[in-house]
Amino acid sequence: MHSTKSGLLVALLATVSATAVHAQDTADQAISSGDIIVTAQKFEQKLRDVPITITAVTQEQMKRIGVDDLDELANYVPGLNIQEQSANNPGIVIRGITSDSGSAQQAARVTVYYNGIDISRSRGVYQAIYDVDRIEVVKGPQATLFGTASTVGAVSIISAKPKPGIEGEVTAGYGNYNAYLAGGHLNVGNDVIAARIAGEWKKRDGYVTNLSTTQGDLYAQNQLGLRASLRYTPTSALTVDLVGTYDRQRNSGTPFISKRFATAQGPGNPFGAANLSGSPFSKQVLGKDHLGLTRDVYDVNLTAKYDLGGGWNFTTVNGYRSFSSLEVFDADGSAAWWLEFAEGAYGSQISHESRFAYTGDHFRTSFGWNVFHENNRQEVPFSTEEGTYIQCATGLIPGLGCISPTGVVTAAQATALLTKGAATQIPYSSLFVNKGINDQYSMFGEVTWIPTHRLELTAGLRAMIEQRKAGYFAVAPNSVLSKAPLIPGQVTTKGTLWSQDSFQAFLPRFNALYRLTDTVNLYATISKGRRSPVVNQGAAPVVAQVIPEETVWNYEGGVKLSRGAFNGSLGVYYQKYNNFQITRTVSDANDPSGRPVGTSITESAGTASNLGFEAEGQLRPTKWLILFANVGFIDGGIDNTKANGIYANNRFRLQPRTQSSAGFTIDAPVGNGIRVFATPSVTYRSKIFFEIPNKEAISQDKVTLVNLKAGVSFADGKYEVAGYVRNATNEKYLLDAGNTGGAFGDPTYIPGEPRFYGVQLTGRF
Repeated sequence: MHSTKSGLLVALLATVSATAVHAQDTADQAISSGDIIVTAQKFEQKLRDVPITITAVTQEQMKRIGVDDLDELANYVPGLNIQEQSANNPGIVIRGITSDSGSAQQAARVTVYYNGIDISRSRGVYQAIYDVDRIEVVKGPQATLFGTASTVGAVSIISAKPKPGIEGEVTAGYGNYNAYLAGGHLNVGNDVIAARIAGEWKKRDGYVTNLSTTQGDLYAQNQLGLRASLRYTPTSALTVDLVGTYDRQRNSGTPFISKRFATAQGPGNPFGAANLSGSPFSKQVLGKDHLGLTRDVYDVNLTAKYDLGGGWNFTTVNGYRSFSSLEVFDADGSAAWWLEFAEGAYGSQISHESRFAYTGDHFRTSFGWNVFHENNRQEVPFSTEEGTYIQCATGLIPGLGCISPTGVVTAAQATALLTKGAATQIPYSSLFVNKGINDQYSMFGEVTWIPTHRLELTAGLRAMIEQRKAGYFAVAPNSVLSKAPLIPGQVTTKGTLWSQDSFQAFLPRFNALYRLTDTVNLYATISKGRRSPVVNQGAAPVVAQVIPEETVWNYEGGVKLSRGAFNGSLGVYYQKYNNFQITRTVSDANDPSGRPVGTSITESAGTASNLGFEAEGQLRPTKWLILFANVGFIDGGIDNTKANGIYANNRFRLQPRTQSSAGFTIDAPVGNGIRVFATPSVTYRSKIFFEIPNKEAISQDKVTLVNLKAGVSFADGKYEVAGYVRNATNEKYLLDAGNTGGAFGDPTYIPGEPRFYGVQLTGRF
C-alpha cells in the first residue's frame, strides 16, 4: 500500500509541474474571468495568491448554479461532502474526514466559521446560506488561521455586509411537494452608517409517505432564517460590524426505514412508504407530540477593524451563539412501539479573538490571542413498551415475531402473553445525558518574508491550553418483565458524574508561494492539525477514560493559474494521522466503554493516512459563456496494520474515492434589456461507507445527479423568472444507513432527495 501511494504521489507531483509549464505557454484569452478576493489568511488576497488549497464560491455563483443549501454546495467543491441527515445532524466532511457527533464531550474536526467565529458544535452548526458574500472552503490544517478545531480544514461563511446606498431584492418561488420560498434583502445606508436586513423562508411537504395514522409524511421542511446587519464607519480608519442572526427549523420526522420489517404496502423498502408511529407517550417522555425537529439558533457577532497606520491594523472578532434543538425519531424504522427516542441538544458558545497585523513590501506578520468557551449538553430520552421491546429485540416468544409480512405489529401481543393476561401494555422510559464544558485559550503568530516579488515564505505557530470537563447522567429503572434496565449497560447514576482534565498543544504551519509568472503560482505547505482529547465520562463512578488527541501532519503542493479567460488550480496532498479517533455506536452490553447500547462513543482506531488530489477550473471564452469543472480523488483510510485491529484497512466514513462536477452557463442578451440564462450541471460521487468498520450492507454505490437552472431576465436584470430541477433523473440513493437501529440489530436507511423542480420570481431595485 505504501509503495502504491508513493508512486501515485510522484505521478501527481509530476502532473503539477507539467501543468505549470503548459500554463506558462498558453496564449492569453480575450476575456478575463476576474479574480475572487478571499480573506482566508485574515487579510484580503486574490484567490491565486493564497498558498493553501482553497475553494471560494460567491453568492453570484451559487445563484447561477441553483444552490441554496450547504449540502448542495458541497457537490461542487472538490474534497467537500456535507450529509444533511437533518438540520440537527449534518455530517461535514473534508478530504474524507467527518465531524458529525452530537456528543457534548467530543470536539469537531472540521471548523465551520460564521463571520470569523467558530460555530463548529454539530447540533448548532447548520444555518441557511441566503444573502452571503461568499463561502470559503479551506483544506488542510490551518491552526494559526482557524483555531484548534481546524484539524482537516474549515468552511468559512461570510455574510453580505451593509454598504452605502439603497438597494434590495425579493424572491418568491413554488415547486413540487408544495415547496414555497420567500426571501430577499434590503440595504439602506451612507458612507458613515448602513444597515441591511435579509431573510429566507422555505417550506415544503415531506417526500417520504408515512402510512401512520398518527404522524405526517416524513422529511417535510419548514425553516426560517433572519439576519440584521449594521456597519458603522466613523472614519476611514475604523469599521465596526454588528450582525445578529436567527435560524429556525420546524421539520417533520427523519425517515429511518427498516428493510427488516414490512409495511402494509409490502416488504421494507428504503425508497417506498414508511410506517413510523413513534411513541403514544411522546409528549410526556420525549418532549413532543410528533416525530420531527424543533430547533432555534441565535447568533450575535461584533467585529471591529482599525487601521493603525504605517502598515499596521488591529481586528477584534467577538461572538455569542446559542442553540436549542429537540428531535423526536423512530429508530426502529417500523410501526412497532420499540425504539422511540428523542435527542435534545442545548448549548452556548462565547468567542473572542484579537489580531494585530502588519503588511509591508518585504515583510508581513500577524499575532494575537483567542478565548473560546462552550457549555453543552445532549439529552436522549427513550420510550418503549416492555413486551414489544423484548420480543422485537430477542424473539423470546417463538413464532410470534415482531412485525408480520403484512405490516401488523405482532409483538404488541407479547406483554399479554408474558403476563398471562395480567397486562396488555407496560410502558417503559429511560434517560441518559452527556455534558461538556470546554475552555480554550490560545496565542498565535506567523511571519511572512517576501525577499522578492516572486517568493513568499511563511511560518506560524499556535500555542494553546484547553480545559475539558465532561459529565454523565442517567435514569434507567428496572423493567417489570426483565427485572433490569431494558437498554443493556444503562444504569441510574444517582446524579451527574463529572471528570475533567487539561491539555496543551503547539500547532505549526509552513507555507511557500512562488510566482512562476505573473499568472502562474506554485505553492507548498506543511501543517499540523489536532483534534482535542476526549474526556469520556460514562456511567461508572470512576475517573473517565481519556481518549488521547488525534494529530495529523499535512503535506501538500500545487499550482494556481489565472490567465486570460481561465482560472484553475491543482493540488496534491498527503496526510498522516496518529490516534485516529472514530465514533461508533455501542451494540454490545459488555462493551468496554461502559456506555449503554445505542449510544455513540469515540475511541482510537490507530494510525490512518490520506493521499489525494483536487483540481478545479473555469473557462470563460466569451462574455456569455462560462464552463466549469472540478474533481477530487482520495486514496485514504485506516492503515492496514495489525495494531489497528478490526479497523485496519477500513475506508473513512462518508469518504468517496472520487468526486467531481461539471457544467456550463449561458447568459446571453437578446435585446431590449432581456437576457436568457441556463446552467446545466452534473455531479458525481463514488461509493461511500456509512460506518466504521465498513459493511457492504451499510454503504451507497456511486451517485450521479443532473441539475439545471434556467430562465430569463428583463429590464437589465431588475426582474427575473427562473426554473430549476435538481436530481433531474430522479436517481434513487441513500443519504445514510445503519443509525441507532443498527446497534439493536435493526439497521435503518434514509433515502436521498428525489427530483425537485419549481419556478422562482425575483425583483431587484
